[in-house]
Amino acid sequence: MHRRQAPQRGDVREAGRPAGRRGRRDRRRAPRHGTRVIVRTRRPRRLVTTRRARGGTPKVVALGGGMGLSASLAALRRITRDLTAVVTVADDGGSSGRLRDELGVLPPGDLRKALAALCGDDEWGQTWARVIQHRFVSRGDLHEHAVGNLLIVALWEQLGDHVQALDLVGKLLGAHGRVLPMSAVPLELRALVRGHDPARPREVTTVRGQATVALTPGEVQQVHLVPHDPPAVPETVEAVLDADWVVLGPGSWFSSVIPHLLVPELLQALTETRARRVLSLNLAPQPGETDGFSPQRHLEVLARHAPKLTFDVVLADRAAVPDEEGLRDAARRLGGTVELAPVAAPGGAPRHDPELLAAAYDRIFRMHGRIGPWR
Repeated sequence: MHRRQAPQRGDVREAGRPAGRRGRRDRRRAPRHGTRVIVRTRRPRRLVTTRRARGGTPKVVALGGGMGLSASLAALRRITRDLTAVVTVADDGGSSGRLRDELGVLPPGDLRKALAALCGDDEWGQTWARVIQHRFVSRGDLHEHAVGNLLIVALWEQLGDHVQALDLVGKLLGAHGRVLPMSAVPLELRALVRGHDPARPREVTTVRGQATVALTPGEVQQVHLVPHDPPAVPETVEAVLDADWVVLGPGSWFSSVIPHLLVPELLQALTETRARRVLSLNLAPQPGETDGFSPQRHLEVLARHAPKLTFDVVLADRAAVPDEEGLRDAARRLGGTVELAPVAAPGGAPRHDPELLAAAYDRIFRMHGRIGPWR
């Protein structure tokens, strides 16, 4: 396990440029309140073999949102020192939704959860994880607002730069990795749902908003984003192209996982990267959104949204796969193989155990296409 020491007082570095990153990025300050700024950077692609030959741990990018991404990050931070989280920005519920509506900012909630998951297991990390996750209870406007949401939005307004602000919060927490939004503009998720109205089971209607889609009755047929071609944050594209491994999932399939594939520049990076790709499946269908879905059905709907995207490994808990051969067939159609491992926490609730999930990821990284030592 590799742990980064918490930042000490007087430890001053340029915000947004973590130690160990080579070169300078072409970054411009983004105006406040979600104004679109598209900055595309080009850099020479380095060979994977050259990167790995230097030793150390693999460069891993994990994509998702909510508790699913948090579970993946809590596992991955145990096995790599070079970890980047790419987070959805379509949340419109709770504290995030209120801040988004009132201030026009990106919804900070999933970004906050990712930062908390990257906090270390020492006293510093666990204290800060609890602080940023703390929600106020009152009869006023602060009720249910999370401390971390307010901190992130305050830094966005102070610095005018989404990435720089998140890097600064990460330094404060001593986070074992970096957190980036997938897009620089707030997004709206829309879904085509069959049978949303139980009285009209065959009718297909449009459901708007991530919070609504996540709990919708009926069968989700397809999702899309508004705007339809949102700009990717340049640092997310760079991280994906520069990675050794990319991990997608687990998480709410239609509202946290698939949205990453609906950002054109990010999908192109995921398709073109030389990194190997892991698709990490949920432990159980999500009530409403994927109710009744088999593991292979999850792969099929993902392929419908991104037909050209392939995966090297599909990770699933053995106890959650009733039809192993059916899942292996679905994985082969995506270009990959299935890795079955016990990753569920004891107790019966569908929750990943970070140590077991870390062991599964570590085994995959070592057994599938490893070139040179990482430790």
